[in-house]
This record gives sequence, C-alpha cells and structure tokens, in this order.
Amino acid sequence: MATGRGRQLSIGRIAGIPVFVSPTWFLVAAIITYWGRGVAQHYLPELSDGSAYLVAFLFAVLLYLSVFVHELGHALTARRLGLPVRGITLHFLGGYTEIERDAPTPGRDLVVSAAGPLLSLALGGLGLLAVQAIDDRVLSFLVWELAVANLLVGVFNVLPGLPLDGGHMLRAAVWRVTGDEHRGTVVAARCGQVLAGLVLVLPFALNGGRPQISVIIWAGLVAALLWSGATQALTVGRMRARLPRLDTRTLARRAAPVAPDLPVSEAMRQAREANVTSLVIVDSAGRPTGIVSESSVAAIPEQRRPWVTIGQQSRSLQQGLILPLDVRGDDLLKAMRELPATEYLVVDGEGRVYGVLVTSDVDHALAAR
Repeated sequence: MATGRGRQLSIGRIAGIPVFVSPTWFLVAAIITYWGRGVAQHYLPELSDGSAYLVAFLFAVLLYLSVFVHELGHALTARRLGLPVRGITLHFLGGYTEIERDAPTPGRDLVVSAAGPLLSLALGGLGLLAVQAIDDRVLSFLVWELAVANLLVGVFNVLPGLPLDGGHMLRAAVWRVTGDEHRGTVVAARCGQVLAGLVLVLPFALNGGRPQISVIIWAGLVAALLWSGATQALTVGRMRARLPRLDTRTLARRAAPVAPDLPVSEAMRQAREANVTSLVIVDSAGRPTGIVSESSVAAIPEQRRPWVTIGQQSRSLQQGLILPLDVRGDDLLKAMRELPATEYLVVDGEGRVYGVLVTSDVDHALAAR
C-alpha cells in the first residue's frame, strides 16, 4: 500500500533506495492516454477505442518505467561512488534522484551525471533492435514508441545546461579545467537559462510559426522547469561559494554572562554596559548552563521586565547547542541542521565561552552579495 511523504506517494524500495511518485504523474498518464489513443489508432487502425486507450496507457506506464531506470542509473552510480541517496521521485515531466551531498570531485560528478542518459540511450537502441524481431503488431508498436521515447529522453538530457544531466556534465568539465566548482555551476546554469528560452521559442520557429496550443503549453512547461532549475542551481551555487566565509570565530557575537535569577531588566542593563546583545546563563561557578533567547526577551513588555527572571527566557544547553571555535562551512551548516535553534553557544578549546552564534547572522552571511 502506498504511503505519503508530503504530497508524494511511496511505492517501496529498489535496491534499498526509496521510490516516490508525485500525484502529478497520474495527470500526465491521463493526458498521454488521451492523446496516445489517436496515435495508436493511426498506426494500428484495427484497434477499437477501448484497445487504443489501453495501448496508450501501457505506453505511459512503460515510459515512466524507463524514466525510473534512468534515475536508478544515477542513484546506483552515486551510491557506488560513496554518495548517499535519499530517494528517487517520478513527477509530471520525468523524475529526479535526491543525492544527499554533491560529488567531491568533478570526475565523480561527471560519472554520476552521465549514468542516466547512457542508460536511456542504451534502452532506446535495444528497443529499435528488438522491434525487428517482434511479430506482434501491438507489441512491436509499443516497443518502437518506447525506444523512440528513450532516445529522445537520452538526447534531451545531455543538452548542456542545468538542471539537465548534460548541464551537470558541463559543470564538471568546467570545474575540472578551471579548478573552480562555482564557475562551473555558473556556466552550466546560464546555459540552462539559454536552453529554457530556446525551448520556449522553438515551437514558433517550426511548423511555419503556427504551432498547436498543446505544443505551446508543453514547451512552456518544459521551459519553466528548465528556467526554474537553472536559476535555483545558480542561487545554490552562489550560496556554496560563500561557505568558506562561514565560521564561528567571525560570526559569533560577544556575550555577557548572567545569573539565572537576575531580573530581565538588570540583565539587559548589564548587556548594554558590556556593549553586547547576547546573554549566557552561568551557574555559581561561572559555567554556562543556558542561552538567552533574544526574541523572547524582546517580546516582554518593559513594565514586566523587573519581575521576570532572565533564566525563564533561556534554553538549557544540550550537546548540539554547543559549537567549537573555528568550525566552518559545510561542517557548521551540518551541525546547525542536526539541532535547529535560534542561538548556539560557541566555546574555545578549553570549553570557555567565546560568544553566541545567532542563526539569523548565518542566514545573512549566506544571502549577502
């Protein structure tokens, strides 16, 4: 029985990899079935309407099985190269493989990216060969359709622009030549945006400039997907280029130690005198025991602050809320993801308080131009 992950339906695991189907697939399957009936009856006029619909539906199912094989190629190759795979999702325009982290080298990136299109092209070639040996007209027609679809999927996916596989291959090539991963991402993402524009105008350049409405709609959907994926890759690439700037030493705010039974008004006065905005709760021996939430303190009406203790506005320290000095980049983001919070205590090598890392400061550093 299918289970849900958000709006996705889980259909099980293949080789230990979770497989999900977006509900939009059913819409596309219905469209393919409706449009495919006419194609089936054109090539197989002996079919009744019901049989033609069945053949078209079988093609839709087999087509998405081919897309799944394409994505499985990415997933198994990534896992073989030591990259954890979270799952495969099939959606209305194809599918994607969710890999937990980027390939650490351009060579691995290239191999993982090329695995899917190679499988699609191989399936297409094998399908064309198989057609020659099949006597049944209906089965031969289905295999021929599937072969052509796989060849088109393979060729389309090697086009050099993100988010297509060819874009990842281009990114890996530029990364290998220049030694700059970010430059590879920018080049491939810009090429993806150009491809999106070409897909949008292509229907008007063909068929005498008077394409069918259905072709325009389909081209618009593909172009939108390409543009969105390329733009997102560009944004993520820019953020990753800023990762080296992220480290607890430079981002941590200075903090003042306060006793937990101190009134909020007095604690804030001491913070102003020390010219800091962050407060750390300490015990009688001066050991940190909690971090004060700045947003909670700011929400207290001024007239109540003398009657509320600062300890009531703090969060007790847990292992994940204490970060060592000089943790940076991906390691810093990973530590923050493991225990999401608004503030973290930063300590030096001897466990002494260095300051407080505020999550909003990390977000601003990532978003800064």
